Amino acid sequence: MKLYLAPMEDVTDPAFRLLCKRFGADRVYTEFVNADALVRDVASTTRKLTISDAERPVAIQIYGRDTGSMAEAAQIVEQARPDFIDLNFGCPVKKVAGKGAGAGLLQNIPLLLDITRAVVDAVHTPVTVKTRLGWNDQQKIIVDLAEQLQDCGISELAIHGRTRAQMYTGEADWTLIGEVKNNPRMHIPIIGNGDVTTPERAKECFDRYGVDAIMIGRATFGCPWIFEDIKNYLSAEGGLSAQRSMDWCVNILKEHVERSIEWIGDERKGIVHSRRHFAASPVFKGLYDFKQTRIALLCAETKAEVFSIMDEIVNRWG
Repeated sequence: MKLYLAPMEDVTDPAFRLLCKRFGADRVYTEFVNADALVRDVASTTRKLTISDAERPVAIQIYGRDTGSMAEAAQIVEQARPDFIDLNFGCPVKKVAGKGAGAGLLQNIPLLLDITRAVVDAVHTPVTVKTRLGWNDQQKIIVDLAEQLQDCGISELAIHGRTRAQMYTGEADWTLIGEVKNNPRMHIPIIGNGDVTTPERAKECFDRYGVDAIMIGRATFGCPWIFEDIKNYLSAEGGLSAQRSMDWCVNILKEHVERSIEWIGDERKGIVHSRRHFAASPVFKGLYDFKQTRIALLCAETKAEVFSIMDEIVNRWG
């Protein structure tokens, strides 16, 4: 029962990947890497190939809509020595899917399969795919598509239980993920993704749908220890982890701020980069009369300010 950190743009940089790895993530994924920009050697894109042995096993994810550039980009990625090269056929955002890449390829299955075959043939590193159920409710094609992708030679398939039309709204539907996993023709590992936010839900998904691994995305925001909590629950001893103190959680958030500043090389940018974690962290949810403190925390631009406000939160609500 493996747990993976989902690839997320502006989230899964080395700072956050290492934190999640420390708390038990069995595999981590980089941010999305634009194949065309990688081929053009755009510095901000090539920097995303930075991985370390401490993260392994680690996958580098690429996206694009051109067969040749995707194959060439995969060869460039291979030089960074990732454990897996992942193909992004699931990103639903307009700037990606709207240009025919990511989930946009779910409207052009022949091209999606051509890209997959070309990348598999171009590299020696195992190639994996992350995709969705289909383009919309009328085109949930994942059961057939999974077989076709397997025939292209991929090593694993991750499925987000939503269509592109859903974006991130509504509930993830795991029934088709389970159907893919239980298809007797499928022999590659199947990874389920979507709305796993608690240890109880993780266990339910493993038990009910039989997936080989679960990929966790937004539930990791401000909560990299979710992997440890789930693993404790799934362990032979069972049971939920002991309640974590606010002071302990805030110290992890501080560490993330420091790692982000170090990675980006600029204090203000590192703090801005970390803000989504403050905003989403369960540590600060449900605190009485917290609105003004929350605003101050999300507006702070220096490490001293951020840490001072966090200390005040612990003193008042911890």
